[in-house]
Amino acid sequence: MKKIFLLSVMFLSTFTIAQKVGGDKDAHGCIGSAGYTYSQIKNDCVRVFEQKIKLNEVKPKGSSTSMTAVIFSKDMKKAEIFLPEQNKGSLILTRLGKGKAWKNGNYILVPYKKTGYQLKKDNIVIYQ
Repeated sequence: MKKIFLLSVMFLSTFTIAQKVGGDKDAHGCIGSAGYTYSQIKNDCVRVFEQKIKLNEVKPKGSSTSMTAVIFSKDMKKAEIFLPEQNKGSLILTRLGKGKAWKNGNYILVPYKKTGYQLKKDNIVIYQ
């Protein structure tokens, strides 16, 4: 009887653990443990590290550097950035006039060199 009870407990605990893996879906159905986060612009789950435009942290605070990604709307009027310190999803920046700068509060995204971008906060470059 003890063996049956022990086997039952082991089976149930294994079943419970199996249910938790991948069970961390957010409100949009994105699975964070698989690297997915919700993109407001794409209206879908994305992996930040798979995006075409990636920016690296300029002055890392610790021993490792972080990165962010940029996703533009089709009309290029909005830019979405995924900051590690932005725990509540992404930040949407809006293009200023017809220029090539996008802004939201004290964040501004501007072209850098021929193919890159810089993200500034309070006019200090934090990612490029």
